Amino acid sequence: MPIVNRISAYHDDMREWRRDIHKHPELAYNEHRTASKVAELLRTFGVDEIVEGIGGTGLVGVIRNGEGRSIGLRADMDALPITEDTGVPYSSVNEGVMHACGHDGHTTMLLGAAKYLAETKNFSGTVVLIFQPAEEGYAGARAMMDDGLFDRFPVDEIYGVHNMPGVAQGEITVSPGPVMAAADSFLVTVKGSGGHGAMPHLAIDPVVAAATMVSSIQSLVSRAANPHDTLVISVTKINGGDAFNVIPDAVTFGGTVRYFDQDLGKKNLERMTKMIEGVAAGHGVTVEIKYDRGYPPTSNHEQQAGFARDIAVDVTGIKAKRQPQVMGSEDFSFYLQDKPGAYAWIGNGDNSESAQLHNPHYNFNDEILPVGASFFVRLAETALTKNAI
Repeated sequence: MPIVNRISAYHDDMREWRRDIHKHPELAYNEHRTASKVAELLRTFGVDEIVEGIGGTGLVGVIRNGEGRSIGLRADMDALPITEDTGVPYSSVNEGVMHACGHDGHTTMLLGAAKYLAETKNFSGTVVLIFQPAEEGYAGARAMMDDGLFDRFPVDEIYGVHNMPGVAQGEITVSPGPVMAAADSFLVTVKGSGGHGAMPHLAIDPVVAAATMVSSIQSLVSRAANPHDTLVISVTKINGGDAFNVIPDAVTFGGTVRYFDQDLGKKNLERMTKMIEGVAAGHGVTVEIKYDRGYPPTSNHEQQAGFARDIAVDVTGIKAKRQPQVMGSEDFSFYLQDKPGAYAWIGNGDNSESAQLHNPHYNFNDEILPVGASFFVRLAETALTKNAI
């Protein structure tokens, strides 16, 4: 693979950094050791400015080389509440917490790029290195932005990369448009009037009402949404009742809604609300609907996606393929709502080589560390040397 030779020489160091981070995983907004390690390494690299504590446990490193444009490069640092079962000698020492999504590798790839860029400065302008906390459901990107990330460290464009099991080792794919879905959540409380299970006519049964609601909202996918659009409504939890012979006063159910198109998401919420309220009226129950708009769709900007695709081909020597869309979500989406940029996949190995993300057997593939670091470097050098975008 035609990776940067100098970065290839860092491979052993990068492997050591990655495995140390892997061994000491930390959950959202608790990435204190990880952030400290990153900051210390950036200092040894000679990064011009390091600011810690942005958006909680996030930090930013800045490498400057004269006047010019500015590019942001981002990596996430947090782990997941999963008990590791990889059996590797550097397994998590923090019980019930592991790097099951490869953020240890993402952080290390950006560290490798930072070392190279700080040493060579083969660009004109500013590189902003964004080490972000709390991607896993806690909107660390939003927290950093709310803490003035782009006001304090302006960027003209921003890029990130995520490892992808099932994609060939080291292959990088990036395409314009939505590549990851929005992730909304809902919780519905259905209130009736409890009673004896043998005398349902004397009660107002929230169980039957809730069951009808759960079944009915599935028709929003099959009948209300355009078949060419992508919409997922998954009810993932139902709670109500404690005894086999008692009709409860209330039932709750909740789940997630996924989509790529923001307008579809808005229309679906309107339809979902009307349907649930209609079923409630028919059953004589009352409902309370709590709907949380979570991460928006991650949608790559066309020009920046094309630029990143060209860089990927240059780094890997692999012909560009279309980036597959996934229904998972990513808070890099908040950056892309504010700045032009793109989010790429880098292959962690096919399914015989890599467990899936968020799996206790998953492990980041150390062989792709120099590839990802080289991708970050070439993005920065090309964008800031040629002022290409």
